[in-house]
Amino acid sequence: MKKHTGDGFACLGHAKPSPFYGFFLLNLMALYVKIAVGSETMRILGIDPGYATIGFGIIETEGSRYRLLQCGVITTPAHTSLASRLDQIYQDLRQLIDAFQPDAASIEELFFNTNITTGIAVAHGRGVILLACRQAGLKIYEYTPLQVKQSVVGYGRAEKRQVMDMVRRLCNLKAPPKPDDAADAVALALCHARSATSLLNKGDKDTCSTI
Repeated sequence: MKKHTGDGFACLGHAKPSPFYGFFLLNLMALYVKIAVGSETMRILGIDPGYATIGFGIIETEGSRYRLLQCGVITTPAHTSLASRLDQIYQDLRQLIDAFQPDAASIEELFFNTNITTGIAVAHGRGVILLACRQAGLKIYEYTPLQVKQSVVGYGRAEKRQVMDMVRRLCNLKAPPKPDDAADAVALALCHARSATSLLNKGDKDTCSTI
């Protein structure tokens, strides 16, 4: 398992509408929610699924404040059986969960592109990830890339560099996390943190669910 926070830098582009406007509105909403329902500390594990490289990011949140605890990737060796790679994903993920004791897991929903063969292998990996989180007793939430962009940037069609820069800003980092798989996982964790504080999102769920 590799852990790395990185020291790269991504500049915000000039897409319209401005992501700063969305960021301003999201923080106003977070302030209102904090006043209305109070603050509660929560630890969230974000996971960017895969079978060769699995990104993870663990944040701790209290109201509208976010702190990155750790991020990195789980990698499996090429030219080994799928069963062996899935076993390693499961074992490494369980060790990670045991070490950081998150309250919930935020996992990206799977969608197939033109490479169906790769998509099937990723689906296998994602299934093992869901199983590991479920057996560890975590609440599991699933989000689409559009939902992550909407929650983190305030604009569902935001570019990747905009998402990375907002991850940096929200977690008060000097640079976005590296590699990209880890940064995506942190964005997923932030997505759930911001969605979980919404007044429209009340009640616990025992099964995987899209918000």
